[in-house]
Amino acid sequence: MKNISNVIEGLKPTILMVIAETILGASNVLFKLASNDGADLRILVAYRFLFASAFLVPVALVVERRPKLTWKVIWQSLLCAFVGGSVVQNLFVLSLVLTSATFTTAITNLVTAITFILAISFRLEKLNFDKASGKAKVMGTLLSLAGGMVLTLYKGPNLTRWNFHLNLVNQRDHHSGFVVGTHSSMIPGVCAALATVTCYALWMILQAKIAEHYPCPYSSTALMVTMTSIQCTLYSLCVQRDWSQWKLGWNIRLLTAAYSGVMATGVMFTLFAWCVRMRGPLFVSAFNPLMVVIVALAGPVVLNETLHLGSMLGGITIICGLYVLLWGKARELKGKAQSEISSKDSTKPVNIMLATSSSGASENHKYVDHNNSTLKGATLHRASVANADDESDEITIAEEQVN
Repeated sequence: MKNISNVIEGLKPTILMVIAETILGASNVLFKLASNDGADLRILVAYRFLFASAFLVPVALVVERRPKLTWKVIWQSLLCAFVGGSVVQNLFVLSLVLTSATFTTAITNLVTAITFILAISFRLEKLNFDKASGKAKVMGTLLSLAGGMVLTLYKGPNLTRWNFHLNLVNQRDHHSGFVVGTHSSMIPGVCAALATVTCYALWMILQAKIAEHYPCPYSSTALMVTMTSIQCTLYSLCVQRDWSQWKLGWNIRLLTAAYSGVMATGVMFTLFAWCVRMRGPLFVSAFNPLMVVIVALAGPVVLNETLHLGSMLGGITIICGLYVLLWGKARELKGKAQSEISSKDSTKPVNIMLATSSSGASENHKYVDHNNSTLKGATLHRASVANADDESDEITIAEEQVN
């Protein structure tokens, strides 16, 4: 039983990440269903962050001790809320309406590659192309970008020959005027998806800056989500004056807003925070492609979407590039950790305490050095040496007497 409990304990991070990616994939499918049902997704995004705020603010108040907020942290949170919340989510739902759930989910795996490019551009990360880790990061980035191009430009034959007859709503968006999957909608949809990935990568860099000044993940996320809910609500009020769109009945719209707010934002962030604490950020990033698989399987079943060869090849290439990039990053972090340990070992403090050889009186002896020369009348001192590992040694120091 003890061995079984140890195995379950070891699998806990993996199980939590599978649950988190399933939650995210289900959220994307629900947003697509709501858009096909005629809902204004900009309003649902505002409701999503309102639900998320109601969930995360009490969690942050209970879990964390927060340092005093400064105006710098507030302005940085406001910028993060605009870039990573309002802009990213509204662009994401636009690309979701104009393309497909599978395409939009697959293209989000370019975030790691775009983040690496931005980090190099802003000199936040070194290329180190002379090392294997640097070459792997460059190769992974190029593979991911190539997969994104294949996913966008190549369609190929249809791979889903079956029909489950589970299409829940009509396949036409009533507010955008675009028919999903047509050429006129794919071009702006692809542009919106690429803009989403770029803004999300920029948000990750900004979030890292906030963590340096305000290292409270729950509180900073709750603050950002609250600011995002205010921004999205004001934006939705400006662009949508049809008050019937703001009503949430017991339908797919309420389910989408509540589920994406509480589960896909609140619970998912908590799961990610636990897994980062247990296994680190690279472990969490390695599970991103799982959401692509989940949505790719759910698309033909629930949304009556067609899975094309180009989507599969592009998605697989992006995933391969992601894992190569993550391997390079992991190797780089491992090398930095080893160099830090070796540098600490080489600079361990040594405490030397001198003591005379007998009862406070020095002894006169001959001292022979390494060059076989003799120092007559030298005073010998025994020294007790204590290093950083609390290991004591005894050495003898010769002090030449000056006549």
